[in-house]
Amino acid sequence: MSKATNHAILLLVFANLLASFSDVSLKVLNGEVPTFQYVFIRQLLSVLLLLPFWLKLPRETQMQGGCRINFLRAQFILVGSGCAMIAITHLTLATANAMFYVGPILMLPLSVILLKERPNKGKIIATLIGFLGVLIVLRPEHFHWAAIAGLGSALAMGVGNILIKRLSDDQHIISTLFWTSIMTLPLALAFALPQWAEIEWRHVGWIMAINLFVLGYHALVVIAYKKAPASQIALAEYSGLVFVTLFGVMWFDEIPDVLTLIGIALIVVPMMPIQWKKWLRLQRSEASHKQAL
Repeated sequence: MSKATNHAILLLVFANLLASFSDVSLKVLNGEVPTFQYVFIRQLLSVLLLLPFWLKLPRETQMQGGCRINFLRAQFILVGSGCAMIAITHLTLATANAMFYVGPILMLPLSVILLKERPNKGKIIATLIGFLGVLIVLRPEHFHWAAIAGLGSALAMGVGNILIKRLSDDQHIISTLFWTSIMTLPLALAFALPQWAEIEWRHVGWIMAINLFVLGYHALVVIAYKKAPASQIALAEYSGLVFVTLFGVMWFDEIPDVLTLIGIALIVVPMMPIQWKKWLRLQRSEASHKQAL
């Protein structure tokens, strides 16, 4: 595996750590802010945070993110964010994220259809194992209507990530994030107005925290998916499932049962089999060298 691919995988792992902190913050909100009001406020805060950095860019660079592909991607992000809030509010963090991680599974066939990529047999097998793990986590007795929202979020985010590949390689990350945030506002406001409610400043504080984590996530995702083919690195997205499971145990007493842990293991274990094989070969080589001495 190339250095660029390894670097992209590390970026995705860190991105998913930030996304996990975002999920924890969203869980603390506990649905106290209407779904699309939350999305609108979060995206508006994103625009305000990014505006000073965007204004410092050259005029030509500023306009790079205002393209049709980025507009389409923004709408998928909007829908995905609303669905994610519903899922996290009503499901445990581990179960909700098991639904979100159908996204990387969907990205493999999507990368084949939309980007004409050709994943190898190992990636296909690992993806199928991951899908089996999701089915084990979401068994009939754990099914909740909010799981449908989780699946909707997974599909929306998966397509949004695939569309990154259609963006220009030299498009500035600040311009991309700024225009993505701007383009979500009209539809988010239209959905938010019918259920607009009074909120407290602590809600705004949590939304700001979520916003910072999400901005960091999207920035790292854009960089990662431009460094390597989607089919080679999408499995690294599963790392977030480990993070949210641990955080659920630590902060919300959401202790997963044995079958859930088995399902999570099936999702995570196949993530980087090539690196594990290399590590095992290295360990054997070092052990043989020591015996020879």
